[in-house]
Amino acid sequence: MHAKTDSGRIDSAASATIAARCLRLTAKAETVEAVAPSIETLPLGCAGPADALVEIRAAAVNPSDAKAAIGLMPYAKFPRTPGRDFAGIVIDGPAELVGKEVFGSSGDLGIRRDGTHASHLVVEAAALVEKPAGIGLAEAAGIGVPFVTAQEGFRRAGMPKAGETVLILGLNGKVGQAATQIATWQGARVIGVVRRAEDYAGHASAAVTVIDSSREDVVARVRELTGGQGADIVFNTVGEPYFAAGTGSLRVTGRQIFIAALKQTVPFDIFSFYRGRHTYVGIDTLALSSTATAEVLRDLVPGFASGALKPFPIEARAIYPLDRAREAYVAVLSAARDRVVFLPNG
Repeated sequence: MHAKTDSGRIDSAASATIAARCLRLTAKAETVEAVAPSIETLPLGCAGPADALVEIRAAAVNPSDAKAAIGLMPYAKFPRTPGRDFAGIVIDGPAELVGKEVFGSSGDLGIRRDGTHASHLVVEAAALVEKPAGIGLAEAAGIGVPFVTAQEGFRRAGMPKAGETVLILGLNGKVGQAATQIATWQGARVIGVVRRAEDYAGHASAAVTVIDSSREDVVARVRELTGGQGADIVFNTVGEPYFAAGTGSLRVTGRQIFIAALKQTVPFDIFSFYRGRHTYVGIDTLALSSTATAEVLRDLVPGFASGALKPFPIEARAIYPLDRAREAYVAVLSAARDRVVFLPNG
Protein backbone atom coordinates (compact mmCIF):
# COMPACT_ATOMS: atom_id res chain seq x y z
CA MET A 1 0.00 0.00 0.00
CA HIS A 2 1.16 3.52 -0.80
CA ALA A 3 0.03 6.24 1.60
CA LYS A 4 0.26 9.96 1.01
CA THR A 5 2.16 11.88 3.70
CA ASP A 6 1.27 15.34 5.00
CA SER A 7 3.87 16.77 2.60
CA GLY A 8 2.07 15.26 -0.40
CA ARG A 9 4.76 12.67 -1.06
CA ILE A 10 4.22 8.96 -1.51
CA ASP A 11 5.25 6.88 1.50
CA SER A 12 6.43 3.63 -0.12
CA ALA A 13 9.36 1.32 -0.63
CA ALA A 14 10.45 3.69 -3.40
CA SER A 15 11.28 6.28 -0.72
CA ALA A 16 14.24 4.13 0.30
CA THR A 17 17.68 4.81 -1.13
CA ILE A 18 18.27 3.35 -4.60
CA ALA A 19 21.51 1.64 -5.58
CA ALA A 20 22.08 3.37 -8.92
CA ARG A 21 24.49 2.31 -11.67
CA CYS A 22 26.27 5.48 -12.80
CA LEU A 23 28.95 6.36 -15.29
CA ARG A 24 31.75 8.23 -13.52
CA LEU A 25 34.41 10.51 -14.94
CA THR A 26 37.21 11.20 -12.47
CA ALA A 27 39.34 13.53 -14.59
CA LYS A 28 39.42 14.98 -18.09
CA ALA A 29 40.82 12.84 -20.90
CA GLU A 30 43.24 14.13 -23.53
CA THR A 31 41.10 12.91 -26.43
CA VAL A 32 37.61 11.49 -26.78
CA GLU A 33 39.14 8.14 -27.73
CA ALA A 34 40.89 8.15 -24.37
CA VAL A 35 37.72 8.74 -22.34
CA ALA A 36 37.49 5.88 -19.85
CA PRO A 37 34.44 6.24 -17.61
CA SER A 38 33.93 3.66 -14.91
CA ILE A 39 30.56 2.28 -13.85
CA GLU A 40 29.95 2.64 -10.14
CA THR A 41 27.04 1.83 -7.86
CA LEU A 42 26.04 4.87 -5.84
CA PRO A 43 23.22 5.40 -3.32
CA LEU A 44 20.59 7.86 -4.57
CA GLY A 45 17.54 9.19 -2.80
CA CYS A 46 15.53 12.39 -2.64
CA ALA A 47 17.28 14.96 -0.50
CA GLY A 48 14.20 17.06 0.15
CA PRO A 49 10.49 17.54 -0.54
CA ALA A 50 11.15 19.46 -3.76
CA ASP A 51 13.08 16.54 -5.30
CA ALA A 52 12.04 13.57 -7.40
CA LEU A 53 13.73 10.26 -8.12
CA VAL A 54 13.54 9.12 -11.74
CA GLU A 55 14.26 5.68 -13.12
CA ILE A 56 16.01 6.61 -16.36
CA ARG A 57 14.79 4.66 -19.36
CA ALA A 58 16.81 6.64 -21.93
CA ALA A 59 19.50 9.32 -21.81
CA ALA A 60 20.79 11.13 -24.88
CA VAL A 61 24.47 11.75 -25.52
CA ASN A 62 25.26 15.29 -26.70
CA PRO A 63 28.45 16.73 -28.16
CA SER A 64 28.70 18.84 -25.00
CA ASP A 65 28.82 15.64 -22.91
CA ALA A 66 31.81 14.38 -24.88
CA LYS A 67 33.49 17.80 -25.02
CA ALA A 68 33.14 18.19 -21.24
CA ALA A 69 34.87 14.83 -20.82
CA ILE A 70 37.96 16.17 -22.62
CA GLY A 71 38.09 19.50 -20.85
CA LEU A 72 36.48 21.71 -23.49
CA MET A 73 33.69 22.87 -21.19
CA PRO A 74 35.12 25.15 -18.49
CA TYR A 75 32.09 24.65 -16.23
CA ALA A 76 32.62 20.89 -15.97
CA LYS A 77 33.55 19.49 -12.58
CA PHE A 78 35.24 16.19 -11.75
CA PRO A 79 34.42 13.62 -10.55
CA ARG A 80 30.87 13.46 -11.86
CA THR A 81 28.30 11.45 -13.74
CA PRO A 82 27.86 13.03 -17.20
CA GLY A 83 24.62 13.50 -19.15
CA ARG A 84 22.19 16.39 -19.70
CA ASP A 85 19.10 14.84 -21.36
CA PHE A 86 16.83 12.09 -20.04
CA ALA A 87 13.45 10.42 -20.05
CA GLY A 88 12.06 7.97 -17.53
CA ILE A 89 9.50 7.17 -14.86
CA VAL A 90 9.16 8.95 -11.52
CA ILE A 91 9.47 6.44 -8.68
CA ASP A 92 9.58 8.85 -5.75
CA GLY A 93 8.63 12.47 -5.23
CA PRO A 94 5.46 14.54 -5.19
CA ALA A 95 2.43 12.26 -5.28
CA GLU A 96 1.08 13.74 -8.51
CA LEU A 97 4.30 12.80 -10.34
CA VAL A 98 4.91 9.26 -9.10
CA GLY A 99 4.39 6.78 -11.93
CA LYS A 100 4.45 9.49 -14.61
CA GLU A 101 6.58 9.23 -17.74
CA VAL A 102 8.67 12.39 -17.85
CA PHE A 103 11.56 13.93 -19.72
CA GLY A 104 13.94 16.81 -19.21
CA SER A 105 17.25 18.47 -19.93
CA SER A 106 19.63 20.80 -18.18
CA GLY A 107 22.62 23.07 -18.37
CA ASP A 108 23.95 21.96 -15.02
CA LEU A 109 23.16 18.25 -14.91
CA GLY A 110 26.17 16.26 -16.03
CA ILE A 111 28.34 19.38 -16.09
CA ARG A 112 28.35 21.01 -12.67
CA ARG A 113 26.60 18.15 -10.86
CA ASP A 114 25.87 14.48 -11.43
CA GLY A 115 23.80 13.85 -14.51
CA THR A 116 21.73 11.43 -16.51
CA HIS A 117 24.10 8.72 -17.76
CA ALA A 118 22.96 6.44 -14.99
CA SER A 119 20.13 4.10 -14.06
CA HIS A 120 18.52 6.71 -11.78
CA LEU A 121 18.54 10.47 -11.29
CA VAL A 122 17.63 12.78 -8.44
CA VAL A 123 16.45 16.15 -9.75
CA GLU A 124 14.11 18.96 -8.79
CA ALA A 125 10.48 17.93 -9.34
CA ALA A 126 9.96 21.26 -11.14
CA ALA A 127 12.54 20.13 -13.73
CA LEU A 128 10.32 17.28 -14.92
CA VAL A 129 8.08 17.67 -17.96
CA GLU A 130 5.35 15.11 -18.59
CA LYS A 131 6.01 13.22 -21.80
CA PRO A 132 3.44 13.82 -24.55
CA ALA A 133 1.46 10.77 -25.63
CA GLY A 134 2.59 9.19 -28.87
CA ILE A 135 6.30 9.77 -28.26
CA GLY A 136 8.51 6.96 -26.99
CA LEU A 137 10.83 7.42 -24.02
CA ALA A 138 13.97 7.14 -26.16
CA GLU A 139 12.56 9.76 -28.54
CA ALA A 140 11.68 12.03 -25.62
CA ALA A 141 15.23 11.74 -24.27
CA GLY A 142 16.50 12.94 -27.64
CA ILE A 143 14.46 16.15 -27.64
CA GLY A 144 16.57 17.87 -24.98
CA VAL A 145 19.54 20.02 -25.89
CA PRO A 146 18.83 20.59 -29.63
CA PHE A 147 15.23 21.72 -29.15
CA VAL A 148 16.03 23.70 -25.99
CA THR A 149 18.82 25.53 -27.82
CA ALA A 150 16.60 26.32 -30.78
CA GLN A 151 13.62 27.43 -28.70
CA GLU A 152 15.70 29.51 -26.29
CA GLY A 153 17.29 31.25 -29.27
CA PHE A 154 13.90 32.19 -30.66
CA ARG A 155 12.53 33.14 -27.25
CA ARG A 156 15.42 35.53 -26.69
CA ALA A 157 15.45 36.96 -30.22
CA GLY A 158 11.68 37.03 -30.67
CA MET A 159 9.63 34.08 -31.84
CA PRO A 160 9.21 33.72 -35.61
CA LYS A 161 5.93 35.05 -36.91
CA ALA A 162 3.79 34.03 -39.85
CA GLY A 163 5.15 35.78 -42.92
CA GLU A 164 8.67 36.21 -41.55
CA THR A 165 11.70 34.57 -43.15
CA VAL A 166 14.12 32.57 -41.02
CA LEU A 167 17.54 31.68 -42.40
CA ILE A 168 19.08 28.59 -40.78
CA LEU A 169 22.86 28.34 -41.17
CA GLY A 170 23.73 24.68 -40.60
CA LEU A 171 20.33 23.37 -41.63
CA ASN A 172 20.91 19.65 -41.14
CA GLY A 173 22.58 19.73 -37.76
CA LYS A 174 20.37 18.74 -34.85
CA VAL A 175 19.83 22.34 -33.68
CA GLY A 176 19.25 23.42 -37.28
CA GLN A 177 16.61 20.75 -37.72
CA ALA A 178 14.94 21.70 -34.44
CA ALA A 179 14.96 25.40 -35.33
CA THR A 180 13.43 24.59 -38.72
CA GLN A 181 10.63 22.63 -37.07
CA ILE A 182 9.87 25.40 -34.60
CA ALA A 183 9.97 28.16 -37.21
CA THR A 184 7.66 26.37 -39.65
CA TRP A 185 5.35 25.39 -36.77
CA GLN A 186 5.04 29.12 -36.04
CA GLY A 187 4.19 29.83 -39.68
CA ALA A 188 7.49 31.33 -40.79
CA ARG A 189 9.22 30.61 -44.08
CA VAL A 190 12.57 28.80 -43.72
CA ILE A 191 15.61 29.05 -45.96
CA GLY A 192 18.39 26.68 -44.94
CA VAL A 193 22.09 26.63 -45.78
CA VAL A 194 24.10 23.41 -46.18
CA ARG A 195 27.78 22.85 -47.05
CA ARG A 196 27.22 20.36 -49.86
CA ALA A 197 24.49 19.23 -52.22
CA GLU A 198 21.82 17.67 -50.00
CA ASP A 199 18.15 18.06 -49.13
CA TYR A 200 16.74 19.02 -45.75
CA ALA A 201 16.97 15.89 -43.61
CA GLY A 202 14.33 16.62 -40.96
CA HIS A 203 10.67 17.23 -40.34
CA ALA A 204 9.02 20.58 -41.14
CA SER A 205 5.49 21.91 -41.28
CA ALA A 206 6.14 23.63 -44.62
CA ALA A 207 8.54 23.46 -47.55
CA VAL A 208 12.16 24.42 -46.83
CA THR A 209 14.30 26.15 -49.46
CA VAL A 210 17.88 24.82 -49.40
CA ILE A 211 20.99 26.77 -50.43
CA ASP A 212 24.19 24.81 -51.12
CA SER A 213 26.96 27.15 -49.95
CA SER A 214 29.57 25.18 -51.91
CA ARG A 215 27.90 26.22 -55.17
CA GLU A 216 25.88 29.36 -54.47
CA ASP A 217 26.51 32.80 -53.01
CA VAL A 218 24.43 32.67 -49.83
CA VAL A 219 23.83 36.41 -49.48
CA ALA A 220 22.89 36.90 -53.12
CA ARG A 221 20.55 33.92 -53.08
CA VAL A 222 18.83 35.02 -49.85
CA ARG A 223 18.33 38.50 -51.25
CA GLU A 224 16.89 37.00 -54.43
CA LEU A 225 14.49 34.77 -52.50
CA THR A 226 13.30 37.64 -50.29
CA GLY A 227 12.83 40.30 -52.96
CA GLY A 228 15.99 42.08 -51.86
CA GLN A 229 14.85 42.44 -48.25
CA GLY A 230 16.85 39.75 -46.45
CA ALA A 231 15.92 37.44 -43.58
CA ASP A 232 14.06 38.59 -40.49
CA ILE A 233 15.93 36.05 -38.34
CA VAL A 234 19.28 34.38 -39.00
CA PHE A 235 19.95 31.33 -36.80
CA ASN A 236 23.69 30.69 -37.00
CA THR A 237 24.33 27.20 -35.59
CA VAL A 238 27.94 27.05 -36.85
CA GLY A 239 29.62 30.33 -35.92
CA GLU A 240 32.52 32.07 -37.67
CA PRO A 241 32.39 30.22 -41.03
CA TYR A 242 28.92 31.65 -41.68
CA PHE A 243 29.25 34.95 -39.81
CA ALA A 244 29.71 37.14 -42.90
CA ALA A 245 27.00 35.32 -44.86
CA GLY A 246 24.55 35.57 -41.98
CA THR A 247 25.22 39.24 -41.35
CA GLY A 248 24.97 40.04 -45.06
CA SER A 249 21.65 38.22 -45.27
CA LEU A 250 19.92 40.18 -42.50
CA ARG A 251 17.19 42.63 -43.37
CA VAL A 252 16.95 46.01 -41.68
CA THR A 253 15.93 45.42 -38.02
CA GLY A 254 16.78 41.72 -38.43
CA ARG A 255 18.12 39.63 -35.57
CA GLN A 256 20.84 37.00 -35.60
CA ILE A 257 21.20 34.14 -33.10
CA PHE A 258 24.58 32.58 -32.25
CA ILE A 259 25.04 29.29 -30.39
CA ALA A 260 28.54 28.13 -31.36
CA ALA A 261 31.97 29.30 -32.48
CA LEU A 262 34.95 27.74 -34.20
CA LYS A 263 36.99 30.94 -33.92
CA GLN A 264 36.45 33.39 -31.09
CA THR A 265 36.95 36.55 -33.14
CA VAL A 266 35.49 37.78 -36.44
CA PRO A 267 35.73 41.07 -38.39
CA PHE A 268 32.83 43.18 -37.17
CA ASP A 269 31.42 46.05 -39.22
CA ILE A 270 29.96 48.34 -36.58
CA PHE A 271 28.63 50.76 -39.19
CA SER A 272 26.56 48.08 -40.95
CA PHE A 273 25.41 46.79 -37.56
CA TYR A 274 23.91 50.03 -36.30
CA ARG A 275 22.72 51.28 -39.68
CA GLY A 276 20.92 47.97 -40.13
CA ARG A 277 19.47 48.28 -36.61
CA HIS A 278 20.38 44.65 -36.11
CA THR A 279 20.08 42.60 -32.94
CA TYR A 280 22.60 39.86 -32.07
CA VAL A 281 21.61 37.25 -29.48
CA GLY A 282 24.02 34.78 -27.87
CA ILE A 283 22.68 31.51 -26.45
CA ASP A 284 24.50 29.33 -23.90
CA THR A 285 22.19 26.58 -22.66
CA LEU A 286 24.84 25.50 -20.14
CA ALA A 287 23.78 28.59 -18.18
CA LEU A 288 20.22 27.27 -17.80
CA SER A 289 19.29 25.38 -14.65
CA SER A 290 17.23 22.21 -14.80
CA THR A 291 14.07 24.08 -13.85
CA ALA A 292 14.72 26.92 -16.33
CA THR A 293 15.28 24.34 -19.06
CA ALA A 294 11.98 22.67 -18.17
CA GLU A 295 10.18 25.96 -18.78
CA VAL A 296 11.62 26.06 -22.29
CA LEU A 297 10.56 22.46 -22.94
CA ARG A 298 7.01 23.14 -21.73
CA ASP A 299 6.65 25.74 -24.48
CA LEU A 300 7.28 22.94 -26.98
CA VAL A 301 4.97 20.29 -25.54
CA PRO A 302 1.87 21.50 -27.47
CA GLY A 303 3.79 21.16 -30.72
CA PHE A 304 4.84 17.59 -29.94
CA ALA A 305 1.38 16.72 -28.64
CA SER A 306 -0.25 17.94 -31.87
CA GLY A 307 2.31 16.30 -34.14
CA ALA A 308 3.50 19.62 -35.57
CA LEU A 309 6.86 18.93 -33.95
CA LYS A 310 8.52 15.54 -34.28
CA PRO A 311 11.26 14.02 -32.11
CA PHE A 312 14.42 12.83 -33.80
CA PRO A 313 14.23 9.19 -34.89
CA ILE A 314 16.33 6.89 -32.72
CA GLU A 315 18.10 4.33 -34.88
CA ALA A 316 19.07 0.92 -33.47
CA ARG A 317 22.71 1.54 -34.45
CA ALA A 318 22.77 4.65 -32.22
CA ILE A 319 21.58 2.91 -29.02
CA TYR A 320 24.32 1.99 -26.52
CA PRO A 321 24.54 0.36 -23.09
CA LEU A 322 26.42 2.26 -20.39
CA ASP A 323 29.42 -0.05 -20.67
CA ARG A 324 30.02 1.18 -24.23
CA ALA A 325 30.14 4.83 -23.24
CA ARG A 326 33.45 5.54 -24.96
CA GLU A 327 32.01 4.39 -28.30
CA ALA A 328 28.96 6.59 -27.77
CA TYR A 329 31.08 9.66 -27.01
CA VAL A 330 33.25 9.07 -30.06
CA ALA A 331 30.12 8.70 -32.19
CA VAL A 332 28.66 12.07 -31.22
CA LEU A 333 31.88 13.87 -32.12
CA SER A 334 32.11 12.13 -35.48
CA ALA A 335 30.33 13.18 -38.66
CA ALA A 336 27.42 10.82 -37.94
CA ARG A 337 24.04 12.53 -37.62
CA ASP A 338 22.30 9.90 -35.49
CA ARG A 339 20.82 10.95 -32.15
CA VAL A 340 22.84 8.76 -29.77
CA VAL A 341 21.18 7.42 -26.61
CA PHE A 342 21.93 5.16 -23.67
CA LEU A 343 19.33 2.74 -22.34
CA PRO A 344 20.60 2.43 -18.75
CA ASN A 345 17.82 0.07 -17.64
CA GLY A 346 17.32 -1.66 -21.00
